[in-house]
Amino acid sequence: MKWLILALVCLQLSEGLVRVPLRKGKSMRQAMKEKGVLEDFLKHHKYDPGRKYHLNELNVAHEPMTNYLNSFYFGEISIGTPPQTFLVVFDTGSSNLWVPSTYCQDKACTNHAKFNPNASSTYSSIGESYTLCYGVGDLYVLLGYDTVTVQNIIVRNQEFGLSVDEPTDPFYYSNYDGVLGMAYPGVAIPGFKTLMQNMVQQDQLSEPIFSFYFSRNPTYQYGGEVILGGIDSQLFTGQITWAPVIEEVYWKIALDEFSIGKNNTSWCSQGCHAIVDTGTFLLTIPYQYLEDFLNAVGAQESYGYYVVDCSSIQNMPTLTFVINGVKFPLPPSVYVFNDNGSCSVAVEETYVASESGHPLWILGDVFLRQYYSVFDMANNRVGFALSN
Repeated sequence: MKWLILALVCLQLSEGLVRVPLRKGKSMRQAMKEKGVLEDFLKHHKYDPGRKYHLNELNVAHEPMTNYLNSFYFGEISIGTPPQTFLVVFDTGSSNLWVPSTYCQDKACTNHAKFNPNASSTYSSIGESYTLCYGVGDLYVLLGYDTVTVQNIIVRNQEFGLSVDEPTDPFYYSNYDGVLGMAYPGVAIPGFKTLMQNMVQQDQLSEPIFSFYFSRNPTYQYGGEVILGGIDSQLFTGQITWAPVIEEVYWKIALDEFSIGKNNTSWCSQGCHAIVDTGTFLLTIPYQYLEDFLNAVGAQESYGYYVVDCSSIQNMPTLTFVINGVKFPLPPSVYVFNDNGSCSVAVEETYVASESGHPLWILGDVFLRQYYSVFDMANNRVGFALSN
């Protein structure tokens, strides 16, 4: 009853906002390990999470392999008339919407919901195909238009991808069906409007803003929320710190400094960029700094993990990002994961720099579980506040 009362109060206080509950699924890494295919997969696939941050080539888009085998968050949408339901990753690091379809006969599609265009009275084909490039292979989609519903938001004539071929590893092992991109149109399939563009242009949002809350103790039933059309002050503490978007392609901002414990690293003395990406789970560090970082926190690589002694977590340093002059600390309890007595640092490296040559960081869900994030489409800025 206590939770019911709280939910009713929140709904009254946040009238006009559209909430999409998020779930936290079993990681692809865990599922593949249980099936005995993880070790072989890691031997043959060296993945760079920064690979997704490329501008489009002709009929090709570089997409995330969402969270690269780790835990992730996804929510429910529907497409078509009558509606067909899908679980998708709400991804601020890409701009395209795609779901599996009945055209796909790959193993990866057999255990996921598949869109049937023949079952929708509002579907129309575009007659074009597109390639979405992932770190583990290419995903081919046919393009079509249909009605997309997110809670009580209805977007008509939305372009989306219907998968034809999907890489079996790792998509067969994912709990989600597809991806809903929320970045800028510059990295969307050229010539078509993104779902977020259409939400704004079709007057479906109270404000041209969306925000994310990730629970620090997520479950499959409740992992957080996407708030469409505004901000929910019940979900954070203190003031929002705003950072301007550097280029309107991704939600990319500037980092002033990065500290480990009491020591400024000076890694960003010549400037650093960071992409705020809900479609990447880990905190991603430019490759040239990874070795120094691991030495500073006392971690060692082991079978694709950066492991630490679980008994040492309380003595590990706090990581601090400085954004627009404000410090955003991450204590070791946030960036170290304990999996049944096996502890690892939630980081990976990326080999891709910004277009300007600045070192590129990715502020994934590890950072965003600590800080409520706001994406202001009208003013091209990202805001952060300490999550409740």
